[in-house]
Amino acid sequence: QVQLVESGGGLVQAGGSLRLSCAASGLTFSSYALGWFRQAPGKEREFVATISRSGTSTLYADSVKGRFTISRDNAKNTVYLQMNSLKPEDRAVYYCAARLLGNYNQVPQRPSEFSYWGQGTQVTVSS
Repeated sequence: QVQLVESGGGLVQAGGSLRLSCAASGLTFSSYALGWFRQAPGKEREFVATISRSGTSTLYADSVKGRFTISRDNAKNTVYLQMNSLKPEDRAVYYCAARLLGNYNQVPQRPSEFSYWGQGTQVTVSS
């Protein structure tokens, strides 16, 4: 049974930082591209960042480029999202997702492309 468990969310002041983690189990972690998405109240789930199987390719939403960094540790079956210079508009529930891929460098970004999802972790940024 595949499980993705996010952690690291919380309340932070604008300009602050948080590091989200997503621990995976029940899958061959290195065979999956990983992504982070977020959903704010009343809005659709949106793409944040994705990282390829190899870890050498990444893709970011324009809204977070230069502030957020996605990374993965295949030895720990964990994907991270380092979030710096947080803004009130970054407030949302953040989800990690996994997609099985044969291509080592592909970076999917549509929610429909991902098969497995975590339960989400809340990030709140105060102004």
